[in-house]
Amino acid sequence: MKSHTQYLWLNTKNRYELLNITPQVKEAVEKSGIEEGLCLVNAMHITSSVFINDDEEGLHQDFSVWLEKLAPYGKDKYKHNLTGEDNGDSHLKRTIMGREVVVAISAGKLDFGPWEQIFYGEFDGRRKKRVLIKIIGE
Repeated sequence: MKSHTQYLWLNTKNRYELLNITPQVKEAVEKSGIEEGLCLVNAMHITSSVFINDDEEGLHQDFSVWLEKLAPYGKDKYKHNLTGEDNGDSHLKRTIMGREVVVAISAGKLDFGPWEQIFYGEFDGRRKKRVLIKIIGE
């Protein structure tokens, strides 16, 4: 079995952003040379997320509104913020949206269902963070 590891480094200009990282993941799969296997994509920071969904702007706005209702931003809302942080909401948003995804690789390509794309969700941005892409197979 072969493996390939690659990192994406991201630094969003806003505190909250959703970025389609599918092209970068596809590029990593091609570079790996793996024809049949699995691709793990993992947010390597506790206030960011990786998830799969549709690349539709209305849906992205819905995510933003929904997440803000479930875990609203506010320095006085979370015990975590008593440590001097202001990102208690970001930790909860990450838990809701997920840490990682695994996608099958078939015939050297990501084996998606209709409309599926891979997204990086940033909930406490404006600093450098990384995403792990780990590909295993033959």
